[in-house]
Amino acid sequence: MNAFEKLSLPTVKHIIAVASGKGGVGKSTVSANLAIALMRQGYKVALVDADIFGPSIPRMFGVENAQPEVVTEGEKDIMFPIEKFGVKIMSIGFFIKRNQGLIWRGPMAANAITQLLENTHWDEIDYMILDFPPGTSDIQLTAVQKLNFSGSLIVTTPQEIALNDARKAASLFKNKGLEVPILGVVEDMSWFTPKPHPDEKYFIFGEGGGNRLAQELEVPLLGQIPLIAEVGEAADKGLSVYSQSDPIAVDAFDKIVESLIEKVKV
Repeated sequence: MNAFEKLSLPTVKHIIAVASGKGGVGKSTVSANLAIALMRQGYKVALVDADIFGPSIPRMFGVENAQPEVVTEGEKDIMFPIEKFGVKIMSIGFFIKRNQGLIWRGPMAANAITQLLENTHWDEIDYMILDFPPGTSDIQLTAVQKLNFSGSLIVTTPQEIALNDARKAASLFKNKGLEVPILGVVEDMSWFTPKPHPDEKYFIFGEGGGNRLAQELEVPLLGQIPLIAEVGEAADKGLSVYSQSDPIAVDAFDKIVESLIEKVKV
């Protein structure tokens, strides 16, 4: 297979990349909860943890100890994804020890993500969410070259240092020959509202950064997610924001998904 030959995923209708330029902006939390929000809309959803060196999706779904079933078909081993909250999940984290660091060069990591995608039995999938690692490395490049993406989302926090890195992530999708539509920007940790004072907003990481980035990229700001302690706590406990029933977070993710669906239909 040459570098630009597309992978065959005939049962997957739409593939969406969720990317950021740096870690710590909540990209995996956004990926996980968007996948669940899509499932709640009645869609068949898959979530691929493409962060080979720092997989976090198994922890966020509370399936760190899960082991995917593997069957041999001909000369190929076929993996069956783990399912939680109605979402089919695949991650390198299922195949390595929890505290094991992968000391791999870029091509090995790129090959690993190819195998996770191509050698998994997905069944019918309406939306596959790819949770990209931070930056613009071999993993992202391989995925963009080998998959037919319906689009991508850029996740950032409002501060300028995060915006600078988010611009670099966006540049990958705009690169000549690799063009992937950027569907919009999601701003995470937009503000903090203390529960006793629901009408107050504190812009801890600055204000308006996501909107500025969206304007630069000429795409919509699909949503702003406030800094809510329960969202992070839910991820640590393997729960979704929907199981925590936080109305602000639930509303934010539902609105992002509604906009995402409309963008993909265009």
